[in-house]
Amino acid sequence: MTGPLHGLRVVEMGGIGPAPFAGALLGDLGADVLRIDRIPRPGSEPDLPPRFDFYNRNKRSVALDLKQPQAVATVLDLVAKADALIEGFRPTVMERLGLGPEVCAAVNARLVYARMTGWGQAGPMAQEAGHDINYLALTGALHCLGEDGRPPPPPLNLVADLGGGALYLVVGLLAAAMEARQSGRGQTIDVAMIDGVTHLMSAFQAFRQQGTWTARRADNIVDGGAPFYRSYATSDGRFVAVGAIEPHFYSNLLRVMGIGEDKDLPDQNDRSAWPEMRERFARIFATRTRDDWVAAAAGHDACLAAVLTIDEAPEHPQMKARDVYVAFDGVRHPSPAPRFSRTASQLHRPTPAPGSDSRQSLVDWGILPDQVDALEAAGALAQA
Repeated sequence: MTGPLHGLRVVEMGGIGPAPFAGALLGDLGADVLRIDRIPRPGSEPDLPPRFDFYNRNKRSVALDLKQPQAVATVLDLVAKADALIEGFRPTVMERLGLGPEVCAAVNARLVYARMTGWGQAGPMAQEAGHDINYLALTGALHCLGEDGRPPPPPLNLVADLGGGALYLVVGLLAAAMEARQSGRGQTIDVAMIDGVTHLMSAFQAFRQQGTWTARRADNIVDGGAPFYRSYATSDGRFVAVGAIEPHFYSNLLRVMGIGEDKDLPDQNDRSAWPEMRERFARIFATRTRDDWVAAAAGHDACLAAVLTIDEAPEHPQMKARDVYVAFDGVRHPSPAPRFSRTASQLHRPTPAPGSDSRQSLVDWGILPDQVDALEAAGALAQA
């Protein structure tokens, strides 16, 4: 393995969603991520075949029955050798398993214990079920999305799960790991998606209090209200996205649209004129195809881009030039990000089936072979 995190050992408690994504990101960067999976039921099939389970690439899997004391003791043996642990269960689940922060700290004082939830570890909603859209709703972010008078649409699950959750977990884990190398002491990180999304909303909270952001959807500078920052349909039923905020980029956009010399245009930041300008822009963009507009804007710094489909994106010349996608394990994966000049990240391990690496991984992490044999004989360990 290569990557800037080579040598960092992470135990990940198997789950779904943003915690596995965080583990995969650490694995992309070179960390040795050991995922603790449940022992599969005989004859059961995974909901997502491993080949397409991108959130679990660059990891190894150990399948344990955590209802058995021997299995819990094995996780603690791994924790004793780890730099960090990731878990994404509801509050108190890990404590009930006998793997809470205090127990883990007792076997490894340097351990960084990273916990991921939607609502946080405490508070009146801490035990409530939820998903990305629910966490996004409570922060005020969801209310800012979409068209006025229509229900706000979910922005996939990119914002709360991955932006406010997984990425904040990775930042927190790495910061605490750096501090632990100086102090010799680990700590627990309480990663709540509502915290992360609220932090991401910092600028808009400021704009609202300043009085430059209204409570109406599609009425503000970067929510689709400004005519120069939104998407428009083209004559072929496709779309272009414009983001010409700065005055000189806006002037360039007007010239590309053929109205740069119109002396009767209202001022760019005249909000009262924005509805009329949105309609005018829509009529103009509807006169040509998407790719015609892209060609017309090329080289003019007009901040115009084609809205590509998920299938078109990998074929775009810019995406190809940077190898944003890479063929791996017979499918197309997003490449590791970000890029490093000296310690390059790489895809080095396809997603394992639960328990694929049980025996070898435990031995590699210092568990004695006789102990591994005993676990398997007791049914506390499964090798796929």
